[in-house]
Amino acid sequence: MSTTQPLGRTAAAPPLRVRDQAREAATLIAFSAAMASCLALTLLLLAHLGSQG
Repeated sequence: MSTTQPLGRTAAAPPLRVRDQAREAATLIAFSAAMASCLALTLLLLAHLGSQG
């Protein structure tokens, strides 16, 4: 069974405003960018340490 409601929201709750949806999207984009950057930095560090040995 699939729903289109975000987690934590009930059927009686009013729909999210566009501004709230945009804020959630921006938060997700920022989190994804931060995680990708951390992963890339970790891989670069491991590659650098591996080439010295």
